[in-house]
Amino acid sequence: MNTMKRLFDFYLDASIHVSLAVVSLSMVTALFFDIPLKGHLGYFIFFGTIVNYNFIKYGVEAKKYLLVGSRYHKNIQFFSFVCFFLTCYHGWFLGMASWGVILILTGLTGLYALPVLPNARNLRSLGGLKVFMVAMVWAGITVVLPLVEMQKVLVWDVWVEVVQRILLVLALLIPFEIRDLAYDAPDLNTIPQRFGVFRAKIFGIFIVILFLGLTYAKDFVTDLELISKGMLSLVLGGLILATKRNQSKYYSSFWVEAVPMLWGGLIWAMVYWF
Repeated sequence: MNTMKRLFDFYLDASIHVSLAVVSLSMVTALFFDIPLKGHLGYFIFFGTIVNYNFIKYGVEAKKYLLVGSRYHKNIQFFSFVCFFLTCYHGWFLGMASWGVILILTGLTGLYALPVLPNARNLRSLGGLKVFMVAMVWAGITVVLPLVEMQKVLVWDVWVEVVQRILLVLALLIPFEIRDLAYDAPDLNTIPQRFGVFRAKIFGIFIVILFLGLTYAKDFVTDLELISKGMLSLVLGGLILATKRNQSKYYSSFWVEAVPMLWGGLIWAMVYWF
């Protein structure tokens, strides 16, 4: 039992879970816009997400990133280096246009994690800006990148999907921000810090409703998209309302983070089984 728990914690702490969530959202884009999610692109997104998230979580300070203290974090560091080389390998097969998108998103990630301003350690220390940075990067990776790799024109419906994906990530982050109230610095100005837990939940529900409503702004909408986004909104809204300040260890890090995988699995089942 202890071995299984350690493996499960490593699965979460090494960002494998969040990486699967990002790949799932990329698969959703592929299904909605009827494009294949190429093997090299899928693996690039998977391994690249692990590298980026682990860098943000454990490597904000270079010394800390290179000289890790505990055996556990050394294992995560070694795993991250392996993923970095695999990211480079699969990235070799991507097109030049895709690399343009990747460089922009990498730049945003660097601004998020590295010191760039005199009075702030990084943009992550500028309060509410951090959630928008995360949401923009997720939208770029999971919507724009797969379509650019397939040389698709970024039409109106694509940009609506980008905005929806940003809103989805913002809603997903609400339970995490409520969880982190006990740890975040008072001057971080997260949504729950500024408005309280109850109003943060109401804000999250508003974002979910706006996310669903924007589906009708598209020029072309399928029943698959409407039904799946409706079900996703119900699940996510329920999780936001059920969020507590003193939540269980895995409520946000596993269950909330698993919502994109649930959505991707639902759409896949609807496409291939019905």
